[in-house]
This record gives sequence, structure tokens and C-alpha cells, in this order.
Amino acid sequence: MVRYDFSQIEKKWQKKWDEEKVFKVEADSEKEKYYCLEMFPYPSGKLHMGHVRNYSIGDVIARFKTMNGYNVLHPIGWDAFGLPAENAAIKHNIHPDIWTRENIAEMIRQLKELGISYDWDREVTTCLPDYYKWTQWIFVQFFNNGLAYKKKSPVNWCPSCETVLANEQVVNEKCERCDTIVVKKNLEQWYFKITDYAEKLLDDMKKLEGWPEKVKTMQANWIGKSFGAEMKFEVEGIDKVLDIFTTRPDTTFGVTFMVLAPEHPLVSELVQGTEYEETVEKFINKLGRMTEIERTASNVEKEGIFIGKYAINPLNDKKIPIYIANYVLMDYGTGAVMAVPAHDERDFEFAKKYDIDIIPVIKPSDLEKVEELELPYTEPGVMANSGEFNGLKNTECANKINELIEEKGYGKKTINYRLRDWLISRQRYWGTPIPVVYCDKCGVVAVPEEDLPVTLPTDVVFSGQGESPLTTSESFKNAPCPKCGAMAKRETDTMDTFVDSSWYFLRYTDARNESKVFDKEKASYWMDVDQYIGGVEHAILHLLYARFFTKVLHDIGLSPVDEPFKNLLTQGMVLKDGAKMSKSKGNVVSPEEIISKYGADTARLFILFAAPPERDLEWSDTGVEGSYRFLNRVWRLVCELEEYISLGYGTIDINGKEDKELNFVLNNTIKKVTEDISGRFNFNTAISAIMQLVNETYKYKEIDREKINRPLITKTLETILVLLSPFAPHMTEELWSMLGNEESVHAEKWPNYDSKAIVKDEVEIVIQINGKVRDKSLVSKGMSKDELEKTALDNDRIKSFIEGKNIVKVICVPGKLVNIVVK
Repeated sequence: MVRYDFSQIEKKWQKKWDEEKVFKVEADSEKEKYYCLEMFPYPSGKLHMGHVRNYSIGDVIARFKTMNGYNVLHPIGWDAFGLPAENAAIKHNIHPDIWTRENIAEMIRQLKELGISYDWDREVTTCLPDYYKWTQWIFVQFFNNGLAYKKKSPVNWCPSCETVLANEQVVNEKCERCDTIVVKKNLEQWYFKITDYAEKLLDDMKKLEGWPEKVKTMQANWIGKSFGAEMKFEVEGIDKVLDIFTTRPDTTFGVTFMVLAPEHPLVSELVQGTEYEETVEKFINKLGRMTEIERTASNVEKEGIFIGKYAINPLNDKKIPIYIANYVLMDYGTGAVMAVPAHDERDFEFAKKYDIDIIPVIKPSDLEKVEELELPYTEPGVMANSGEFNGLKNTECANKINELIEEKGYGKKTINYRLRDWLISRQRYWGTPIPVVYCDKCGVVAVPEEDLPVTLPTDVVFSGQGESPLTTSESFKNAPCPKCGAMAKRETDTMDTFVDSSWYFLRYTDARNESKVFDKEKASYWMDVDQYIGGVEHAILHLLYARFFTKVLHDIGLSPVDEPFKNLLTQGMVLKDGAKMSKSKGNVVSPEEIISKYGADTARLFILFAAPPERDLEWSDTGVEGSYRFLNRVWRLVCELEEYISLGYGTIDINGKEDKELNFVLNNTIKKVTEDISGRFNFNTAISAIMQLVNETYKYKEIDREKINRPLITKTLETILVLLSPFAPHMTEELWSMLGNEESVHAEKWPNYDSKAIVKDEVEIVIQINGKVRDKSLVSKGMSKDELEKTALDNDRIKSFIEGKNIVKVICVPGKLVNIVVK
């Protein structure tokens, strides 16, 4: 028997698939398309087990759909811009481009080792000019349509390095490079106006029937739609107004102080030149070292300071002090909050700490005196201390108060969203340059399409000091104005890498187009993505941004769809010893080690068999060994029965009990594997069913060799290989070839089951004595209760148990059991 030499087999077929471009695909109007896509990776240089799981899931789906007659698009690429490459440039004195390309080459080798069925002719790499030219082109479309703009906003700033830091570069409130305390600083930054699409993004979630409810809920909460009112509170003594948004206009009479976010642009103006200026500045710097999560956590003590100014409540003309506090953020609402301590727990805690008035304006209907309230009251009730509204239900007053403030010009009813515009500016080198120049005469000018791409220069210094490395390149910074030709200054910020990944799925539909971002006709054939696969950690930002981009491109006539992903699968993590694999925990399992020891097919099979894809998977060395043993069993089975193979068999005659049983398991397995893969991807139970068919085939081959039904055993072995091929593509390809087939197993049509063959003439019943199972027996399917009783009592094993005992009664459940009650 030929040994299962996985190493040679896998190399052989990988080489053949690659050379013959077996998985290359083109649009074909005669065939129904299927677009299967896993989230493309950052080229870190090494695949981890999470990658193996992600890509193996996608590969099974792609291969299965191909065998079911679909024209399958299954592409791959590289989300190749990002901070790690820039850090490597500083640390190792190597250009990010070199570091990135070397990593990509290594990861391509690893992906091909796994036997993933990618169309490599569609590979995209976001850091190459042929890709980021079109990212820049899309930016220009956003700019021309009023969806890209620049404004001041706070960033993490390291005073020592004199540079902006990404959130990832701030560790324990300090710069990861020099350990200096990080502060907040206002800088001019570029934004995308995603808030213009808040309602569409929310409303169109009803189209996402193939998405997990958990992900849709996370996105809805992130968008955060709320109904309320915008109100204006004048600042006493100066011509300034505080705009606030509230969902509780019914509590306006109970406002006793105002709270501004420390980053609010009015704060510095209100304290400038006053005795409060220095204290306020120190407090703002202190809060600047805290993250938003730290500031707003429920267990964090509420802190604030009075800034020396008062606002006027528009409904009762009362003067109320203005504070700044840690628990109010600029990123939600207007950055200014009307505080009602009697009816809000955070405001109550703050008012108690700083001895601020607490005025209840809603009380329970059965409470005589409103002053009896000792804690903030947050339930519905009756209005109090609210002028003309006293005695009315507060639920009825919200609209009445909205009407009053509109009538008096103090505000209006409105809808607010938690979603903020997308800050895309990054003060880094290794990203897509923002295609804008600043001209003294013409102002902000977008670079025209014929001048794209604006390429990254090579004459930069990676020092880790100061601003973006792009500012060190004179050849980059200075450029002629596209409008007037005068010398101008280029934008030296680059784009957030989420921009690159917000449209790559569209580029795959026409990846080699040099004259267009993509051809709409080709995109119309392939889009939308039928199945998108990735980690749940991308549930909000990446998926939300991709939806936003698709809607914008649809609205300007480019994208044929307004939602990019029809179905979404968020696979679980790969754990070891109960924890996520990480170098720091010392629990990392290298895919290369597993492939070297057991082969890629074993790695794939285990990772798909160990748990349903949406659940976390616990790594098991014994599980890997079990998967390897199973593949060897399949190999031996085919080799041992090779002499009985009868290619080109016609009708299969089913003769005798053994044939019937094998034929039943065969067809039942086809049915189960088909349903498990095409449903919610229950790969683990599909593999289990194939294992049962292999066991049944081993059992069948032990009968008298003269009785082996050659057409039936041929069909069974072929079916095992076809069903197993999406999971273990290399070994099945080799065995398929060994059986004498000239075409690839992956080009085979997926088998159909015979519905008649899975209806059994016989059923297995259990025979119990006093409720304990003592034997099992095969009986005719329609056997009556009397016949069942006789069969049980005639059973020799049962006779030995009831001998000498009195039979009280016999309970028969046809098709299931017989229970003999004895004394």
C-alpha cells in the first residue's frame, strides 16, 4: 500500500493548482455567481491560527459552491498600510515598503501551503500606487460632494517627541516611545461626513437579514439614534450661547447647573483672562491624559470645576453655574449638558459632591411633597416646580415643552445621533497620502484625477521625533497648485487605514483596471458579497465604514449596490488553555509547525471539526492527532478497496442487508453534509457524518469479498472523497486521481441523495427490563405491538434475564422500544 505522504502530496497539488490557475474566474452571464470573501489580513509576516480558521471556513464555502455549479469569486489581498511597518522602519532602519513586501511574500507562501482556492490574479495590496491611486480618487469624490472637510479636533500629543500619537501608541497614559505623559492638543484634521448617512445606515439594517443580530445591535447602538430637543442657554453678561441636546425636555425646569466637555471650544474663550484660566487649564490637561472609557466609566468618581460663568435657563430665567467635568464628552451631542440632578444619577452624584442645588420637577403620583425625594427619581410621574405644567403627567409634557421652546425661539425638536463624523487624518508616513494642496491664492484644492496617484516619497526621515515623516521631504511638501500653477503646500497627513479597507471588495471585481476605480458592469455581476467572514471585533468600525462607502459610491452612480455584504459570519477565536493565543501568555501554536508535522489538510480538518465556526475553539493536540488519524483511515480505505473500483458504473443494484445499510448511510450522509454546509455552516457535524460513512464502509468491506458490490463501493468511495474535498483538498485530489479520474475532484458536481434510499424498511428498537436497556433488535418498520412483544419475549438474551420471574406487563412503543415489567 502507498503511504500517505502528506508533504509530497500537498506540494504536488499546490504546484499544479498554481501553475494551471485552477481557481481563476471571470464573469459569466450564463452562470449564477457567488462571491465569497474573508476579511483581508494585515501583512504581519506570519499566519496565526485565527487566520487558518478564517481562511479555511471561506475555502470550504467557496469550494462547495463551485461544486454546486456557481461561478465563485474568492479573492485575497493585503490591508498593507499601518503603524507596525512605520515602527519597524524606526526600529530596524528598514523602509516600510521593504518590510511590508517581505511580509506579504512570506504570507503568500503560507496561504498557498494551506491550499486555499484563491484567484491570485485579483490580488490587491493597499500600499501599492495602483490601489491607493483609487483610494485617493474616492477621497476626491467625497471632497467634491461635500463629504470630506477639515476642522480642529483634539489628538494625543507627546510633548517630548513633539508628535501626534495613535491611541495604540498611548500605553498607561504615556508615550510608548519615550514614556512621557501624553496630553490632548487641538489640530486641524480631515473628516468624512458619515453623519449625513446615519439614518440610512440605521434604516437599511432591515436589509441585512443574513447578519447576526448581535452585530446589528452593536451597529445600532454605535449610531445611537435618540429623539429630543435642541435648546439654547445664553451665557450671562456676554454674547455667547450654549447649544445643548436633551432627550428629557420635561426636566428643563429642574436644571441647576450646566456642564461642558473640557474640549468644548467655548471653554478657553470663557475663562480667558479670568482668575479661573490657570486652574481650568490644569484640569483640562489632567483629563487629557485619560481615555474616554476611563472618564465615563460608571465606577469613576465624577470630577469637575466651576469656570466662573453662568448660563440662563430659558424657561424660568434662573441663573445657573457652568462647570466642566470628566463625564461629559465632546463626541456626543453638542459637548454641553443641562444638568438635572433630581432626575439623573450622574448629575445627582456631581451635585452632591459640589453642593449644587437639587430641584425635583417630577414626582411619583402618590407622593404629597416633592421634597421627600432622597435619590434621583428616573421613573414617569407628575410635574412639579414647573410653572404652568405642574400636575400634568411628565410623559405628556415633553411635546408641550418642545412646542413652548420653539414658539419662544429657544430651540426645536430634533433627532440626535451618537455617531460622530469619521476622523481620517493620521500624522504618519505609511498610509495613503491625502490628495490635497494648500494654495495661498486658491485655498484648499483637491488633486485632479490626471495627477493621481500622489505617491509616497522615499526621501523621508524616520526618526520618531516631530511630525509625520512626510514633513521631512521637501520634494513632497512643495507642489504646484493644480488650479493656478503657483507653488503650494501638500497635505502631509495620510488617511486612516480603515479607508483602504472600506472599498477593497469592489476593487476585487475588476482588480486590474488601470483607467477606472472598477467597471460598473463587472461590479454589477459580482456584487454584493454573498458571504463575508471575519472576526466580531470588526462588527462596528470596519463594517460600518464599508457600508458607508458603498452607500456613497452608490449615490454618485458607481456602486451597483447600496449594501456590500449580504451575509455575515463572525467566527470565534482560537483559544489555548482557555485564553486567546498570544506570545505573552506563551500559548501560541504555530500553523507552520502543525502543517510540517501533520499536513495542511489535518490543520484545516481539525480547526473546522473542533467547534461550530461562530463559537470560540479550544485548541487540542489530541484533537489534531485524531484528525490526522482519520485522514489516514480514509487513505487506507481507498487504497485497500482500489481493486474493486468500477469507473463508469451505471445503475446500482442493491442486494442484501449489507448493501441496504451502506446505501442508507451513504445517502443519509450526502443529505446531512449538504444541509450542514449550505445552512449555517455546521462544518463540525458535516465532518462527523463523513466519519460515520467511513466507519460504515470499513464495516462493509469486512463481508465476503465475493459479495462486495463494485458499483456501490465505487460510488461510496467517490462520494467520501467529494464530500471531504472542501475540507481536505490535497489528499482527496490525490486519491481521486489514484482511482483513475482524469478531472479534478474539485470540478466534480456535488452529489444528490436518493430520498427513497434514506427510508428504512427496518428500525432498531431497544428492549428494556424494568426500564433498563438489556438488548437491541432490528425489526420490520410496521411491526404491530403484539408482534413486537413476541419478538422481545423470544429474544434469547432477554429470556435469560426474565427466567423465573413473573411478567407484570409489557409496554410496546412501535418503532422505538419494548419495556418488560417483571417481579
